[in-house]
Amino acid sequence: MCAETPDYKATLNLPKTDFPMRAGLPKREPGWLERWEKIGVYDRLREKEGRTPFTLHDGPPYANGHLHIGHALNKTIKDMIVRSHQMMGYDARYIPGWDCHGLPIEWKIEEQYRKKGRDKDQVPINEFRSECREFARGWVDVQREEFKRLGITGNWENPYLTMDFHAERVIAEEFMKFLMNGTLYQGSKPVMWSPVEKTALAEAEVEYHDKESHTVWVKFKVALHYDPNDPKRHEKSDLEDANVVIWTTTPWTMPSNKAVVYGEGISYGLYEVTATPEECWANVGERFLLADDLAADVFARARLEDGMWQRVRGVENDELAKISLLHPLAGAEGANGEWDDLRDFRAADFVTSDEGTGFVHCAPSHGLEEYELYRDLGMLPQVITYNVMEDGRFRDDLPFFGGKAILKPNGKEGNANSAIIDKLVEVGGLLARGKIKHSYPHSWRSKAPVIYRNTPQWFAAIDKEVGDGLDMHGKTIRERALTEIDNVNWTPKSGRNRLHSMMEARPDWVLSRQRAWGVPLTCFVRKGVAPTDENFLLRNPEVNQRIVEAFEAEGADAWYAEGAKERFLEGIVDPAEFDQVTDILDVWFDSGSTHAFTLRDREDGTEDGIADVYMEGTDQHRGWFHSSLLQSVGTTGRAPYRNVVTHGFTLDAKGMKMSKSIGNTIVPEKIVQQYGADILRLWVAQTDYTADQRIGDEILKGVADSYRRLRNTMRYMLGALNDFSEADRVDPAEMPELERWVLHRVAELDKVVRDGFARFDFQGVFQAVFTFATVDLSAFYFDIRKDALYCDGDTLRRRAARTVLDILFHRLTTWLAPVLVFTMEEVWLERFPGDDSSVHLVDMPETPEAWLNPELAAKWAKVRAARRVVTAALEVQRTEKVIGASLEAAPVVHVADEAQRAALESVSFEDVSITSDITVTGDEAPAEAFRMPETQGVAVVFEKAEGAKCERCWKVLPDVGTHEYPGVCGRCDKAVREALAEENA
Repeated sequence: MCAETPDYKATLNLPKTDFPMRAGLPKREPGWLERWEKIGVYDRLREKEGRTPFTLHDGPPYANGHLHIGHALNKTIKDMIVRSHQMMGYDARYIPGWDCHGLPIEWKIEEQYRKKGRDKDQVPINEFRSECREFARGWVDVQREEFKRLGITGNWENPYLTMDFHAERVIAEEFMKFLMNGTLYQGSKPVMWSPVEKTALAEAEVEYHDKESHTVWVKFKVALHYDPNDPKRHEKSDLEDANVVIWTTTPWTMPSNKAVVYGEGISYGLYEVTATPEECWANVGERFLLADDLAADVFARARLEDGMWQRVRGVENDELAKISLLHPLAGAEGANGEWDDLRDFRAADFVTSDEGTGFVHCAPSHGLEEYELYRDLGMLPQVITYNVMEDGRFRDDLPFFGGKAILKPNGKEGNANSAIIDKLVEVGGLLARGKIKHSYPHSWRSKAPVIYRNTPQWFAAIDKEVGDGLDMHGKTIRERALTEIDNVNWTPKSGRNRLHSMMEARPDWVLSRQRAWGVPLTCFVRKGVAPTDENFLLRNPEVNQRIVEAFEAEGADAWYAEGAKERFLEGIVDPAEFDQVTDILDVWFDSGSTHAFTLRDREDGTEDGIADVYMEGTDQHRGWFHSSLLQSVGTTGRAPYRNVVTHGFTLDAKGMKMSKSIGNTIVPEKIVQQYGADILRLWVAQTDYTADQRIGDEILKGVADSYRRLRNTMRYMLGALNDFSEADRVDPAEMPELERWVLHRVAELDKVVRDGFARFDFQGVFQAVFTFATVDLSAFYFDIRKDALYCDGDTLRRRAARTVLDILFHRLTTWLAPVLVFTMEEVWLERFPGDDSSVHLVDMPETPEAWLNPELAAKWAKVRAARRVVTAALEVQRTEKVIGASLEAAPVVHVADEAQRAALESVSFEDVSITSDITVTGDEAPAEAFRMPETQGVAVVFEKAEGAKCERCWKVLPDVGTHEYPGVCGRCDKAVREALAEENA
């Protein structure tokens, strides 16, 4: 025995680390951002040679306002895609971009003008455009810093902007490919129109909200056609004085009515009013043609109860075919003959008997189905009207309604509907009226309702053969798009069906907008020539080249400069023979063209101009994914992307859509200030982004708890790896089984992580890594090996454990770095400090397949199952205060299965169970033994450990006190001797 007792604590290998438990992310994250910028992480990654390029093409956010939570979700997913692929060995490039043209910016400048009493129309157009440009530039700078604060990596110094001169040149150039390949045409057809914004809108610029609308049931008097060869032509028909009744929710379209249509498969009847209440617009004896399935509902709307009307007889389709109709305002005093022409009456396949009357009123200038019906009949000249002006008012000379507004400038209901309804009542043309609440299209910018309005616009024909010779995937834009959709990988798979169905049904692409801030439609039309004439458009490569060269040098403002027409045409054609188009391109054409000036033209683009990934919200199936596909197949014949990934919408904690008016919006900046960006990023990784996600305070608290558990795991490893060196490393073949089991799990998980990242399944990756870190490691492996790490001397077991911890460190930091960009950098620098050190400059380590050992894993599955029963049994004793710690126990474990028993006997099961001793037996367990229903064949009988408690490792062992150093076991006696010898060396 030694005369003196050493300080046993000083001989323990206690963990040492300065890594704090409290993260302090909001204050510390900006420092790492500065560090990454200083050492140029993104640029240094580009210097790595021999790597396969991987490019995520950024769908451009709009440069107008601070970021919302949807932006944060979107950019974080993109960042995780880029970072994970970079760390898997790719040259993963990300060029942030912004959409800079368009109406919202124009509106902001116009608001500023109104405050100053300026009239936009009196301001030179290029002065106005310059102010729009500066406004957009300011918001680009603001949003760039907000995105960077979220830890988003990318080429922030050189983003792409749709308003850059080269971008404007390419957008114009791409437009001129449609001009030259024959798909561009000017047509007059109903398009979605915003009277408030005075411009046409694309489907992607429209959102649907509930709206209360007027609804009216209107009478059209029957006028019969008589066959002069019919001997009965002089006989009076019972249909002659009848009325066809239509139903519409847009009374304002009645002045533009040109026809009524019926359905060939619908059963119709002739009905007569037999009695009327006091307040009613029907008269006794009045007759109506109605669909039989809807007649009762129509009469109820007209306040006619059962018994006040009767069905006279059925009416066949061949009878309907002999009918024309009179507009209800025909012959009205003061109408000046505006509505006196007979209305067309025919069958149409879009008529149903689901609601209404079974007859549909047609104003082809304000309805696409009606327009297409009469277009196919070759009757458009007879049915198209131009009654509604760009601001939603009726033309001034329209009888009764001239100057009436469908909508007020603020988007509220105008006086047109009420004026028309009143007039119909006055002339006896109304049978019933009411109100209906229904889903209705609104401009997503102004939030005001839109209308369908016939107006001359520029279109790309998607069913016309494209004259460019690129026929490998189809001859028309639609054929090419539908083919290419199936050449793309969609995440989730439902995205394919969504876009495919849209592309199958979509009309021609409306390219033009009647605004000022954007890229103009760079084309000229021949004066005095009809749009249908082959020579209407000037198609001249020399003119086109002049335009694009000017745009490259001066931007699209060159189109609006004084003398622009002469500049571009003189010496090639006579400028006097042409008019210059002044409409601007739909901003979706801008963003749809970004693949050309970003992927194709930039040095950090792609060789073939195709992106590996497009990733946006699911609304972009009708937006950016849609327009990019149309634009690309129209100019290159193929899709601009190989993968399309979509995310859902972000809702509040209750699943409600976020709205400023409700007050349930969550701003990314506030989350970052309270929790740090890594918590926001972890929320993204934990959620199934392919569906709608929820976020709120309680949800974020749960995320923060997961973060703390991961941080604990990393801190444990850092402490245990203090002063680890290559001299400590152990070859896997020499390691104990437990360490080799951990390496097996690492090899399994490495495949899960890489496959998951490749499939953009961040939730799956994070769940797998989190479960491994908290269950396999913290609750199992770390728990078991804590004793060896702290108490062993220089043993193989301890060196093997530390080797495994080093392996785990490199995997966990790189697996989690794409998600927790700040925290994993902090963890990395704690171990590997240095001016140029960064976890984001390294790859995920390759994991040898030889580490996989399914047989060993199966064996340790049996060990873990038995351990769970032992642990639960000891917890009962601890709760009842029989023991204070599991090391006071030496239980007897009864195991029925021979293979499981052999597995337990082949390992140090007392160490695995964290007891001082343990007995494994095949004897039948007594009735009072502890059992768990989910683990059959294992029972535990509690016994206390015999011996004294080691003052150093706290195990209760018989040999404590029998060695050189007092109060310790044999293992600790040896470790103390080694520690003191090293100290004295």
